[in-house]
Amino acid sequence: MISYVVRKAANDDSSQIASLLTALGHDTSSERVNAMWQDWTLARNCAFVAVIPTGELIGLITLHQMAVLHRPLLVGRITALFVTENSRNCGIGRALVNTAEADLKSSGCGLIEITSNFRLTEAHAFYEHLGYTKTSVRLAKEIADPKLQSSTQGFGLGTCYRVVRRRR
Repeated sequence: MISYVVRKAANDDSSQIASLLTALGHDTSSERVNAMWQDWTLARNCAFVAVIPTGELIGLITLHQMAVLHRPLLVGRITALFVTENSRNCGIGRALVNTAEADLKSSGCGLIEITSNFRLTEAHAFYEHLGYTKTSVRLAKEIADPKLQSSTQGFGLGTCYRVVRRRR
């Protein structure tokens, strides 16, 4: 059994957050996370982390909220979820998702979407086990010139599918 707590992430976590995002397949640096943090959080984004007593982050979930014209309530999106390999199957992913759901619900979201890369089939099964269903396909196209991207631009997009859990 792993002893951990889930808490809201802070800019001070940028180095470990960058490492977790890189392990998930989104190569980034602590400088990039640190440079983006304030604008990112002001744009209806937040993150929660699972932390063991030593201060090491063993899990991360990132969230975004958006208003869309075709829905009466905000839409919440889980944009990344990662648990370190040696910490998996201990309930940490479930605890992070539960925390995300509670946060998004209390923020007025009526729907939660999850973006997940096609290659992460085990993650898809995990989300479905938590009650999320496949409802659509999300397509993406890189439009920025890679030579012009700065350290403060986004983490990049991949083609992924969308699973949704409706608020009951």
